[in-house]
Amino acid sequence: MRRVVDNRCIMTSSLLTDRLPPGDDPDALVETFADWAFEERGLSLYPAQEEALLEIATGGNVILSTPTGSGKSLVAIAAHAAALARGARTFYTAPIKALVSEKFFALIDVFGPEKVGMLTGDAAVNEGAEIICCTAEILANIALRQGARADVGSVVMDEFHFYADPSRGWAWQVPLVELPQAQFLLMSATLGDTTFFKEDLTRRTGRDTVEITSVERPVPLFYEYVVTPMHETIDDLLKGQQAPVYIVHFTQQSAVERAQSLMSVNVTTKEEKAAIAELIGNFRFTAGFGKTLSRLVRHGIGVHHAGMLPRYRRLVETLAQAGLLKIICGTDTLGVGINVPIRTVLFTALSKYDGTRTRPLKAREFHQIAGRAGRAGYDTIGTVVAEAPEHEIENARRLAKAGDDVKKRRRVVRVQAPEGFVGWSQTSYEKLQTAQPEPLTSHFQVTFAMLLNVISRPGEAFAAMRHLLEDNHEPRPRQRRHILRAIQIYRALLKAGIVEKLDAPDAEGRTIRVVGDLQLDFALNQPLSPFALAAFDLLDKESPDYALDVVSVVEATLDDPRQVLHAQLNKAKGEAVAAMKAEGIEYEERMALLEDVTYPKPLDELLTAALETYRQGSPWVEDAQLSPKSVVRDMSERAMTFHEYVGFYQLARSEGLVLRYLADCYRALRQTVPAAAHTEELTDLIEWLGELVRQVDSSLLDEWSELAAGGGVSDETAPPTVDATPRGVTGNARAFRVLVRNALFRRVELASLNRWDLLGELDGAAGWTADRWRAAFAPFFELHGYGGIGIGPDARGPKMIDIVEEPERWLVRQVIDDPEDDHDWAITAEVDLAASDEAGEAVVWITGFGD
Repeated sequence: MRRVVDNRCIMTSSLLTDRLPPGDDPDALVETFADWAFEERGLSLYPAQEEALLEIATGGNVILSTPTGSGKSLVAIAAHAAALARGARTFYTAPIKALVSEKFFALIDVFGPEKVGMLTGDAAVNEGAEIICCTAEILANIALRQGARADVGSVVMDEFHFYADPSRGWAWQVPLVELPQAQFLLMSATLGDTTFFKEDLTRRTGRDTVEITSVERPVPLFYEYVVTPMHETIDDLLKGQQAPVYIVHFTQQSAVERAQSLMSVNVTTKEEKAAIAELIGNFRFTAGFGKTLSRLVRHGIGVHHAGMLPRYRRLVETLAQAGLLKIICGTDTLGVGINVPIRTVLFTALSKYDGTRTRPLKAREFHQIAGRAGRAGYDTIGTVVAEAPEHEIENARRLAKAGDDVKKRRRVVRVQAPEGFVGWSQTSYEKLQTAQPEPLTSHFQVTFAMLLNVISRPGEAFAAMRHLLEDNHEPRPRQRRHILRAIQIYRALLKAGIVEKLDAPDAEGRTIRVVGDLQLDFALNQPLSPFALAAFDLLDKESPDYALDVVSVVEATLDDPRQVLHAQLNKAKGEAVAAMKAEGIEYEERMALLEDVTYPKPLDELLTAALETYRQGSPWVEDAQLSPKSVVRDMSERAMTFHEYVGFYQLARSEGLVLRYLADCYRALRQTVPAAAHTEELTDLIEWLGELVRQVDSSLLDEWSELAAGGGVSDETAPPTVDATPRGVTGNARAFRVLVRNALFRRVELASLNRWDLLGELDGAAGWTADRWRAAFAPFFELHGYGGIGIGPDARGPKMIDIVEEPERWLVRQVIDDPEDDHDWAITAEVDLAASDEAGEAVVWITGFGD
């Protein structure tokens, strides 16, 4: 019998689930698992794996600190099997959704689709399953909401070194503190000293905890330090059959530039290029970086960094897993556990800028990246190469030119390192190879979301928070600060009417609770979210700009997308300079005036003044920084698609960051704006934003949702695909109407700016060239003047557009807002629904313009 899950064929006879012995016999479980691993995977357990399996089978906690490629994933499977055998629910956590997805499908292959579910924050698949794959934050929130009552019998925490991450480490700590009923398996190749965790887990869970470490790597690493120029180094590696090569950079720009510079090198055969094209299939590459990536991967060269769209990163990973990419240029993003066969890791530097300063790589960072080289089952040896600094390479070249002549070598003028250069050498490289990872340090945080989760928990919230705040891993001085922070947040929640005290405990033992009229997914995820909740009352609900003003309030509380704001500032300064030159303003005065130019900051004065008033009664926001900005609002006002916006601000290399910001804003709007503050237009805008994010990169949300409903499981095979094509854009009619409105208003705006060239680019295929657009609007301008096209809130509103919905097309009439309010001129168009679904945006065919 066969099952198909997300186009993957599973032979149910190989399921480990069917082999699990009844009862709770550790010896029988170990024997069964070892037999399954050998018969189905061809694997004999390493000593460290056997030791870990025995400890798990007997109910102990395990801290597994073994090198990359030493089979930690197999131990994790054993932990899930042991939990199933004793009837316990088990959770697998990872730091990134891509790794969660990879493990989800891998565990389906092992245990079957009925046994495995997934939670990522964006989607839930089979969430009642006995094995759940999720991000660390998901499990942390479950632990906060349910504590010891949570149905969590076993926890596998992959990449546990993220415990020391300053912004996310709390999510790896909370389950340890709040789930004493669970058995834990903590895994990473770079844990360092774990004595603290061994003692802490034993105390909390009452289970024995064993540390299993191994310095022996199944695929040994060979280290090399080279002083050849980069292009020669790469050429030598390719000729020496050392591909696939992962070339590690520490900026996204340098990774892309390196990949493009290698296009002149023929790294793949015709047969390999054909295989790449076949695997790519109908994958949808969009304008901008998508076209660049398409050229690169078809040449056998990949790019991988956090600024890329997730689906582009998944494509590169899929091609690499198929062995079709000889070179991948990227940052350290591929060092987070994704199972990609890499034979050689090439470091372009051994120092990095960490957002504050340039510093040498830490031992954990080095080992995490270097560990990608040489994968069991693919290679017999892995190679790690470090490129010397450029000045050292040049000095080596000059010395080589001097040959063995001692006098000539003495006369060689050596190039000095640039001023401020944070360098490295062969000596520091050798030290990194043997250095132990730094100790993991606690980064506990107290947030509004944390308190809301704990208050939602059945029972006494004060006692639960006291335990969380006084029995975490923080030193006592920091615990005191967290306690004061929690008190301030609690008072703010009371003041904002988000929580309320009860005169007597409710049916679930709560003495405080979240008020009942908030939406189910209500959340305050930013320090200033309660302020935003109060600021909504300052807005005029009757204003045509109300919906956009709500967006601006929310945007002011979000973290800044620095690349976007920098691009907006450059654009604003460029436009200001052009305007000042046209006015004849002299250079020095222009430079002085430019100091006052900034990126858009809607409602800046209103919100700044409101926050000062709010601080007087809410001292907890004293250090919180308001940051008015306009990204979502800017995109909406300009009526741009995602790719038009990215192109307008030249953000192709950071489009993944732009998308993450849009997704964050969408979630904040959904979870922060109460129902009472909603209007039809605001609801339309939120739906539009959500659909825009989904169409750019659905991140498998629709596919996973279909699987949860049973639509992804069948008895027939289907060809594999690397594309995560989202659902048809017309499926969300409300959002699609906004997309159509934006598409038509974009034409109006371009006409108001006399950008006939851009209109011609949009509609040339329909016969509406730049000249035709200019000629069509000439009678309108004769009647109303060249400033006669309104583009304000009323002009872009739903009242200015008529849509007739037919089964296969929509007929649209976009009215022009003229100075006399005659409203007798309009653009007419057809919207092709099938083509829109295929393109992921409104496909508009202009049919006319006139009165």
